[in-house]
Amino acid sequence: MTELSERPAPAPAPARAARPYDPADLSSLAFWRSTAAERERTFAELRAERPISWHRPVEGSLIEDPNDQGFWAVVRHADLVEVTRRHDDFLSGEGIVFDSVPKELLDSAQGFIAMDPPDHTKIRRLLVSAFTPRQMARIEADIEANARRIVDAIAEKGEVDFVREVAMLVPMHNIFDMMGVAQEDRLVLAETSELIASYRDLPGGDPEEVLGILFGSMLQFNEIAGRIIAERREHPGDDLVSALVQAEVDGHRLTDAEISSFFALLMVAGNDTTRQSTAHGMKALTDFPEQRAWLMSDLEAHLPSAVEEIVRWASPIMTMRRTAARDCELGGRQVTAGDKVVLFYAAANWDTDVFDRPERFDLARTPNKHVSFGGGGIHHCLGNQLARRQLAATFRELLTRLPDIEITGEVAYGAGTFFHVVSSMTARFTPESQVRR
Repeated sequence: MTELSERPAPAPAPARAARPYDPADLSSLAFWRSTAAERERTFAELRAERPISWHRPVEGSLIEDPNDQGFWAVVRHADLVEVTRRHDDFLSGEGIVFDSVPKELLDSAQGFIAMDPPDHTKIRRLLVSAFTPRQMARIEADIEANARRIVDAIAEKGEVDFVREVAMLVPMHNIFDMMGVAQEDRLVLAETSELIASYRDLPGGDPEEVLGILFGSMLQFNEIAGRIIAERREHPGDDLVSALVQAEVDGHRLTDAEISSFFALLMVAGNDTTRQSTAHGMKALTDFPEQRAWLMSDLEAHLPSAVEEIVRWASPIMTMRRTAARDCELGGRQVTAGDKVVLFYAAANWDTDVFDRPERFDLARTPNKHVSFGGGGIHHCLGNQLARRQLAATFRELLTRLPDIEITGEVAYGAGTFFHVVSSMTARFTPESQVRR
């Protein structure tokens, strides 16, 4: 790995005509440390008055990038879907986060979602081919077993840190089971995933120190992933890594680096999407007791729409970046080749042109055209059904066995620009043995 001080300076940015930055603040540390409700006030103004707007570079990036002149903010549902589907105009291959982060770190964690055709097409087809009906049946059984396992562990405690003892474990157990990760490797991988997702919340916040922590964690991660891949090539089993090393489409197979990259994507994005949705969902079920009562009036019938609303409400991935491939028009604004274009999913999920009373947590909402799994197109989330199944199994187990579980006290949120992080929150409930049957 190249030392930070030895990295060549980026090439000069292409000349752009001077354009004023929008007065709304989407770039400061203060904005991202504010509450979701406070951020929504800014999004609402932009949706109504300036749905495509130009902003100064985001604060708090890990490296200085002289090429970063700002970004276009896309806050309306229709515009976000349009950008997502115009993948020839708006590329993913230049990176999907709008913080400035070292390329080596991004390459390790972004996976194929930061690729463009034809590479993206080839890799996605190979990945899809590994999710066979047999694989999906095994995953479904594991998801239900892990939901029981998580509730078994807390059922008699009466009070837990819901993030650490429930939300964090839901995707961790399921993804590690899918990938065939040994028990002794799970803690290291879980900690690596959390560091990458929440690096803005690390104590101190010194960029050089944070980068050192992140690179060290990724080295550990790559060592473990490489070892697992090598073992499956030699001795394949019935886990997903074995399926990936054997996947073949039109004579193409996945390389070790491609499998490792997908491994990282599942560990980070797949893990945190479900983790944050579980946490935000439990908080919303506490805050809106009438919606919880409606859900429990016919749990099995109401769970599918409830899961969709939980994911809309959580907006677990708040932003995703694209880069303009050429000079083009978007929403009446002229975008220049090389411009960053940032999709604000949390804003689009509260667009009043699409959602009736979006500020209301409505578990019966239908239709629910949320964009929490993307806005369609070639980059629509490959793991969306996995996330839905995990959420349904988790809330089914929690609400039937611990019927009065609720969040109490203050909730600690992260300050990142990518994941909608819940750092910690306390849940209280009557121990299962004391619940009247």
